[in-house]
Amino acid sequence: MGLRTSSAPGEMVVPDALVDWYRREPGSFAATAEQHLLGNVLPDLFGFHIVQLGCHHVDDLLRPSRISHKVRVVLGGQAEAPVHLRCTEDALPLAASTIDVLVLPHVLEFADDPRRVLREAERVLIGEGHIVVLGFNPWSWYGLRSLLQRWQGRAPWSGHFIAANRLKDWLQLLGFDIVALERAGFRPPMRSQRLNRASAFLERLGAYLWPALGNLYVVVGKKRVEGVTPLRASWRQRRRLLAGGMVEPSTRGLRRGAGSERT
Repeated sequence: MGLRTSSAPGEMVVPDALVDWYRREPGSFAATAEQHLLGNVLPDLFGFHIVQLGCHHVDDLLRPSRISHKVRVVLGGQAEAPVHLRCTEDALPLAASTIDVLVLPHVLEFADDPRRVLREAERVLIGEGHIVVLGFNPWSWYGLRSLLQRWQGRAPWSGHFIAANRLKDWLQLLGFDIVALERAGFRPPMRSQRLNRASAFLERLGAYLWPALGNLYVVVGKKRVEGVTPLRASWRQRRRLLAGGMVEPSTRGLRRGAGSERT
């Protein structure tokens, strides 16, 4: 796969506090919704190597994938599960054009330059490889909570949420075709388990009435391979061969031969 074994630990991008947030409500509801979103897209993506960039999630996000070789990359801090690599988000220790599927769970929200992260993802993906991005929707209950509490510096509200449409534009500029966009999570973020259960009806209602306002989304992009334009063959190359290796006579030759017979 082209892994480079030596990689110096970089500055932490995704805060460790995000792991603690996923352990309790409303993070536990978000974790369940994200696993459902990935369960809808990962089984349909095939290849030899799948990489999860960022191990701040409670459970293994790559479990629904049918790809056997799974690589987990930690972005600083302490990982909850065994990992294979440690690096920064914009300098992956992976050779170019070697990865079939790259999963980014909430990496862009905490990156200094999210577009640079996407350029690095495009570098390591093979032609027709897939990038899978989990994100928090700024136009949602989560986005409103982030707007009100970002100044407190608490994860995940301290992140810079990126709208799905903006992310799609960035990916398309990098040469990706958007093949999937799904959303989930339509209830306000509440710590009370009783209130969360009471507001469960908002999930179905929101998915039907205001699907664009889901708290979470997954975007899947496919790296485009530009077609090669064949050169036009010269008139010599266009002459067809007859059976036995004989060259088909041209029309001019036939006309000239016919004229000589008339004389």
